[in-house]
Amino acid sequence: MPVQLKKYSWIIAIVLLYIVADMFLTFREIYYLNLLPIAVILIFLALTRLDILYFIIIFCTPLSIPLIEYLRSSPIDFYIPTEPILFGVMLLVIFKMVQNGNLNRKVLNHPVTYAILFNLFWIAITSITSSMPLVSFKFMLARIWFLTTFYFLAIYIFRKTENLSVFVWCYALPLIVVITYAISRHLVFGLFDKQAAHVVANPFFRDHTSYGAILAMIFFALGGVILRHGANLIQRLLYWFSLVYISAGLILSYSRAAWISVILCFGILAVTLLRIRFRYLFLIGLLILVYIFSQRIELLQRLEKNDQASSADITEHIQSISNITTDDSNMERFNRWTSALRMFRERPVFGWGPGTYMFKYAPFQLSSRKTLISTDFGDLGNAHSEYIGPLCESGILGSLSFILIAIVALLTGFKVYKKVENKRLKQIVLAFILAFITYLVHGALNNFLDTDKASALFWGFIAAFVSLDLYYLPKQEKERK
Repeated sequence: MPVQLKKYSWIIAIVLLYIVADMFLTFREIYYLNLLPIAVILIFLALTRLDILYFIIIFCTPLSIPLIEYLRSSPIDFYIPTEPILFGVMLLVIFKMVQNGNLNRKVLNHPVTYAILFNLFWIAITSITSSMPLVSFKFMLARIWFLTTFYFLAIYIFRKTENLSVFVWCYALPLIVVITYAISRHLVFGLFDKQAAHVVANPFFRDHTSYGAILAMIFFALGGVILRHGANLIQRLLYWFSLVYISAGLILSYSRAAWISVILCFGILAVTLLRIRFRYLFLIGLLILVYIFSQRIELLQRLEKNDQASSADITEHIQSISNITTDDSNMERFNRWTSALRMFRERPVFGWGPGTYMFKYAPFQLSSRKTLISTDFGDLGNAHSEYIGPLCESGILGSLSFILIAIVALLTGFKVYKKVENKRLKQIVLAFILAFITYLVHGALNNFLDTDKASALFWGFIAAFVSLDLYYLPKQEKERK
């Protein structure tokens, strides 16, 4: 045997052994060993190029599918392939921190990180006191692996500001594939069939509300990336086609919460560009609240008279938003919210435990509040609110700590937007702020941060604000001097 071949004989032997074993198992219709080369590549990237691995995860996120779609009898449910990779990245980051014995103090001492760690600390406390500890610790573990990659690692990735655009495109391009899949299924049922909108994005999205929430976020993020972009005519046409295509998906999602969030953010965009002072906005908002409170009985009576059900007609569908008497979707939200508030009253400090609402709320439903889509089996989702859900699951501090994250993140985002001098980067920051706000608005009506799809964008936008605040602004200030 030549010297060179002898030197690598052990590698050749392992490869040949793998090929033989893979052929044998494939013949027996066992395909797990086929994944080994992919796993080896991912491990290699994790050890050498975490930035590439991060973008691979982002790219896979819109295409991820719940394990239960493959294994109906699975005792646990997580999104594949993203969550196993996220779990591996979490272990690697923890190992590196223990090995090196140091942490990035600059990131840890940022106000946003303080808010996030306080929220995570309280999730840990309420997982210990949980009525279902295993469920709560699984919820906490998922939150940790989301934060490890989508927040802490992303801050490091976004030190190169060009990676902000890469982040958006890595999410938008596979999402366009999902939109194409959804529209093709829409064509089978009828392009403007509202009922079809609930299922056309399956298995990538379990319902049209999560699908709409993601489309609303990526709509603004992509808009900020493609504007002012120096490109030739063909590239600009492709960019604008992508944005129009995402807009079409947003309309066909029939998600009223997503539509509301987009309309509201266009209003915020107008206010920001017109540079209307905050004190005027605050005064107008205060006057509106005073009016609503003074006319609350009359307004409630008007709402009760609205019997417009959700419809395939977009105008009628929008009108149904305020129907709280006959629209099953709206009535079921009230049912979930009032059940959550009753749960909160029983356990106001520690709550029932993170992730436990869907298993515990059934006895708290009132028969008068139940709808045709109500269930007692915890199989149709959670509290439908990022604010009320934590209230009953982790008590008053659970809800307040999440609100604190939102406020501090927004303040950081607007601070960066105000100070950044580069016009293109300034535009991207504003787009990320608007995309982030769409989810905060959406969070009043739904909650999806227990999924990889929403978490990748939500924590990613926050990471962008923090990264620019910590690394770009000081660099900009240094260059000015």
